[in-house]
Formats: sequence, C-alpha cells, structure tokens
Amino acid sequence: MILNWIWIAFFGIAFLMAMGRTLFWGDLDVWSEIMNSSFSQAAFAFEVSLGLTGVLTLWMGIMKIGERAGVIEAMSRLISPFFSRLFPGIPKGHPAMGAIFMNVSANMLGLDNAATPMGLRAMQEMQSLNDRKDTATDAMIMFLVLNSSGLCLIPVSIMMYRAQGGAANPSDVFIPILVATGIATLVGLVALCLRQRIRMDRVLWSWLGGIALVVGGVAWGFSRMPADDVQRYSTFGANLILFSVIILFIAGGIRRRIRVYDVFIEGAKDGFRTAVGIIPYLVAILVAIGMFRASGALDIFTGAVERAVAWLGLDTQWVGALPTMLMKPLSGSGSCAMMLDVMKANGADAFVSKLAAAVRGSTDTTFYILAVYFGSVGVSKTRYAAGYALLADLTGAVAAIFTAYIFFS
Repeated sequence: MILNWIWIAFFGIAFLMAMGRTLFWGDLDVWSEIMNSSFSQAAFAFEVSLGLTGVLTLWMGIMKIGERAGVIEAMSRLISPFFSRLFPGIPKGHPAMGAIFMNVSANMLGLDNAATPMGLRAMQEMQSLNDRKDTATDAMIMFLVLNSSGLCLIPVSIMMYRAQGGAANPSDVFIPILVATGIATLVGLVALCLRQRIRMDRVLWSWLGGIALVVGGVAWGFSRMPADDVQRYSTFGANLILFSVIILFIAGGIRRRIRVYDVFIEGAKDGFRTAVGIIPYLVAILVAIGMFRASGALDIFTGAVERAVAWLGLDTQWVGALPTMLMKPLSGSGSCAMMLDVMKANGADAFVSKLAAAVRGSTDTTFYILAVYFGSVGVSKTRYAAGYALLADLTGAVAAIFTAYIFFS
C-alpha cells in the first residue's frame, strides 16, 4: 500500500511542478524534459533487465547445483540459530535459508551482481511457502529490509569511483561507510523485530552483537593497513570467496554424483524466466523516479533544506550531499551520478565529496530492491516493507553524516 501511494506521488508531484514552472516562469520545455525522461527511463529499465539476464542465468544455475549438492542445506543449518529467529515463518532446513545466507554474504562482500540472483532465488523459495501469493509475508519483509540496509564490509565500487576521481586516498571513506551501514542494519533489524513481535532472546542478541563485532573488527583491521592496499586486498578477498563458493558447489555435486552440467542448465532456465518477469515492475518504478527528477522537484527541495539549515545557524556543508542522499533509495545509478557530480564540482577530496561517498555506500537502493524482488514473484501488496526499508535508509544517511563529520571535518 505504501509503495502504491509513493508511486502515485512521484507522478502527482512531477505534474504539479511542471504546471508551476509553466504558469509562473513560462517554461514550456519542462513537459518535453519529463516525457523524454519517461521514455529514456523505460528503455533503461529494459536494459537493466537485459543486463541481469546473463548474470541471473549464471547464478541461478550455480545456485541450483548448490541446492542439489546439499551445500546450501548445510549452510542453512549453519546459520539456523540466527535466521530461524529472524524468519520464524520459514521451516528449519528449507532451501530459502541457504539462499538468504548466500545473498547476505554476497552483499557484505560488495558483490552486487552475485547478490541479486541469490536474493531472487530466496524470494522464490519464500513464495513457495506463501498462502497469499499477491501479499508479502513477514519473512519477505524482513529479507527486503535486510537487503535495503545494505550491510557491506567491502565497498569496492565506492573506492574505485574515488580512485577514478583523483582522490589522494580512495579508501579513506571505508570506515565511515562500514560504521554507517552497520548502524543502519542493526536499527532496521531491531525495529522490524519489534514490529513483527519477534522475541529478542539471548541467541538473537548474541548474533546481533557478533555482527557489530565483525563490522568493528573489519574496520579496525583495514584501518591499520596501508591505504594503497585496502582496495587491492578487499577486491582479492571478495572474489576469492565467491569463486571458492562456486568450486564448493561443483565439488558437492561431484560428491553427490549428480549431472552438474544438466542441473546448471535447469537452474539457468529459471534465471532467464525471472529476468523477463522483472521488466514491468522495473519500468514502473524507474519511469516514476525519472519524471520526478526531471520536473525539478528534487532541486527545489534541496535548495529549501539548505536555506532552512542556514537560517538555523547550522553548518550547511552536508547539504551538498543531500541529492545523493535522496536519490539513493530511488535509483542506484542516479545516486552514483549524484555522487560523481559532487566529486566533479568540488574535487574528490572535499568534505562534501567524501560525505556523498559515505552516503552512497551506507544503504542499498530501496525502491529498486522492492521492484525487482517483489516483482520477481508477483507480489503487489508489500504491506509495511517500504516504510521500514526507508527507516534503514534514513538511519544510514544520518549515521553517514555524523561519521563524516567525525572523520573528515
């Protein structure tokens, strides 16, 4: 329901903005800009889905091997004490648990291309347990918020963009991002546990405390590493783990004496069908976002915020990163473009550029995740998923601002 009204609001605000620009400023070109944006965003949505086809085909095939080989089942048993409490509606040992674990692991390593197909697999498995196929279950919402909070131990892409922008130390945003995304994840999980009335017992608190310790440990370890080595070793570690998982799945298939190639093809066909099914949902959300942005509503809002902050006598440096902040839940490519624009205008080592990078890495792209994951299984009634996902987004953005001031101001 929330996503439905947000989607309508994008169109309504864009229309009112265009009317205002025409009536009060005589701007007739705004209508062309908005409609051109709708066409380009629709084409972009198709390109994204097309680009996902190959990746989904590959990883859905790999996941099928892991499932038949029993490796995913073993992984689900490993994290069962934690996930069985976060996802009480999923039976112990169900394939959904293993797929969720693989998705979360890939996200933590910054491997977005691998995380998406694993997440789609998890949604399909959870949908198999869903009695109301058009309505999101509590488990689906927990999974979506976990993805939206975007816990990432190794933000490789952010460091790469900063290196390309000429930053003296591209990895200097590593710890602020880690702190911000860790806080966003913990707040999102605890808030949703309260909403779903999940009992916060000793086991759950131990696992949440363990996550905090892991985040802190990784931050401490990389902070002691020479700056030039951070990106190199983080990239190496992430890809080594990913390729090792592929080998583990294949080895498990050989041990079980299954026809590994045939099983891969079976899973790959599912990946292709999933990629095609995403297109309508992705077109719907990206077109709405594009028209909202082209209307100028986003620029007016950020300008008003900057004036209000200045009027209150507060520091306005962070307002320059506000477009990145606002675009992040709406569009991954859009927020990336905003971050790069800030870096280009102010220099990669300016405070606002580092803050924009921290915000960009603090959470994931909420509405893209909602559209792709729910769309892949035909869920149209998302209940309170958007609200709690946006809570995680807001928490991550605020945490990024505070950590940026601590580390860079």
